[in-house]
Amino acid sequence: MPDNRTVRQFLQQLKSAGVSHLPLVRLAAAQPSAFRKSRKPGKSEERLAANVAPPKPAVAVASQPKSITRPAAEAETVALLQQTFASPEEKESGLSQLASLVARCQRCTELANTRRQTVFGVGNPDARIMFIGEAPGADEDRVGEPFVGAAGQLLDKIIIASGLKREDLYICNILRCRPPGNRNPLPQETTNCREYLDGQIQIVKPDYIICWGTVAAQNLLGEKSSVGRMRGRFMKHGDAKVLCTYHPSYLLRNPSAKKMVWEDMQFFMAELESDQA
Repeated sequence: MPDNRTVRQFLQQLKSAGVSHLPLVRLAAAQPSAFRKSRKPGKSEERLAANVAPPKPAVAVASQPKSITRPAAEAETVALLQQTFASPEEKESGLSQLASLVARCQRCTELANTRRQTVFGVGNPDARIMFIGEAPGADEDRVGEPFVGAAGQLLDKIIIASGLKREDLYICNILRCRPPGNRNPLPQETTNCREYLDGQIQIVKPDYIICWGTVAAQNLLGEKSSVGRMRGRFMKHGDAKVLCTYHPSYLLRNPSAKKMVWEDMQFFMAELESDQA
């Protein structure tokens, strides 16, 4: 860089040549980063950078679930349930007619396209006790009856140990079609099928209902609590007393829960015996 003497001599020469003014030149405030000399950050800058959180990655926002709508009741179902079901024969006839309506149901497109057949219900049409499970599995879809697979075999053992008989019970599910891959029923699916569950309950008119599993308990009672929070006490659905406990398929995966189910069944049988006394 030239010193002050050299600059003064240059300016004197310009003055002698008749130059009285120099053009004003504005320099850029900062040079481009490509020409900026790199330097090592100071300690204060390092401390500042350490306290600055890195930018958060973008998070995809899940789309809101579609609203759940209950379909209009089938006219044939409405007409059927306006009848009186007093005798076992009338109840059996009513259930048979309702099962025929279910067999041709197409409300859930995926279930209707993947099922072998609908799984309506089985047992005593005049039962005091109704068992409600979650949804048919592969074995139930093949046979057409609820609780016939491994979980059904365990349920049979529970029934026998409790001093009950399967033929004295009425057994059905929240859903009447098998969900693909045995997944849990979707809210819209249970809503579509609720008309038929309500019809079965109305026709059989049980005094007691046992809900097997969270899906059954939450859907029947409109609850959000888990079975673990609902078990051990009676709840109400219409005129029926409702007891909630773990599903047999859960017991197959978690054998330690069998003790709690046995406690629930003892509690239930004590109430049943007291009611019959």
